[in-house]
Amino acid sequence: MRYDLDDLRLFLHIVTEGSITAGARRMHLSLPSASARVRSLEHHAGVALLVRGRRGVRPTPAGTTLARHARDVLDRTARLESAVASYTRSPATPLILLGGGSAMHRLVPQALVSFLRDHPDTDVTVSESRTPQTVRMLADGEADLGVLLDNEAGGRGLRMEPLGDDSLVVIGQAGGILAGRAALTYSEVAEHPLVGLAAGSSLRRWIEKRLGPHAPLVRYRTTVADLNVLVSLAAAGAGLAVVPRRAVDPRQPLDVRELREPWARRHHLLAWGVGGRATSATVAALAEHLRRAALSEPSSGPRPAG
Repeated sequence: MRYDLDDLRLFLHIVTEGSITAGARRMHLSLPSASARVRSLEHHAGVALLVRGRRGVRPTPAGTTLARHARDVLDRTARLESAVASYTRSPATPLILLGGGSAMHRLVPQALVSFLRDHPDTDVTVSESRTPQTVRMLADGEADLGVLLDNEAGGRGLRMEPLGDDSLVVIGQAGGILAGRAALTYSEVAEHPLVGLAAGSSLRRWIEKRLGPHAPLVRYRTTVADLNVLVSLAAAGAGLAVVPRRAVDPRQPLDVRELREPWARRHHLLAWGVGGRATSATVAALAEHLRRAALSEPSSGPRPAG
């Protein structure tokens, strides 16, 4: 039996998301087209690969086996394409990857570790960049890939795909001020002492821009340059903090609550630059490592109060 790589990629997305609809969305396919591809896979395999229910799908034992081997096949294919592509361009020309501050916290480093290990002949230049600047550089062919915020990524006709949740949450010491609370508005958060990122950080500027001229007066006990330090300070009881959901390790002793603001709901997008390298195998391989890094991050959703 011959397997189509796009079918394998679709099946992996479906298994990861627990939904054919969500898997189709990640592959930019219609639901009927995605369903037909899955039925074709099952027909050629001669066995059911998914158990379908009202709340989504889950893999059968055969589907779990297929998903495991599909990951290996796609990884080896990316390595093969990268190895061949290394002869078509100078190894001295690095790929250029841009991303905002929250993407640089865990997503980008995790993708870089695996990509650079698997592609020893490819270098990557990584720069922190706010979404408007990233969009401009991608559209002008000055960068190969970028991680953008969905609510600032409009225009310029770039190729994009969903990459993962980057919503903001409120964190504080376990059993402290947030105990018994389900969610807070920013005004309610500002009633308490805060710890925050430095004034010039992209996240701090992003929040202040959305608060506008009528922002509540905030008392920062201290400001720092690093998200890891900020989360540690909040865990130690120095103050509340507003951070991206992905910055919170679920193993940390923290209370995590929803931030009840429309602008707190944000998602990351993966965007391609315009130019000759946009369709190269090495750019595609780096994009695949970013997808895998986004999928492998532990869930750190708000924890129930009490």
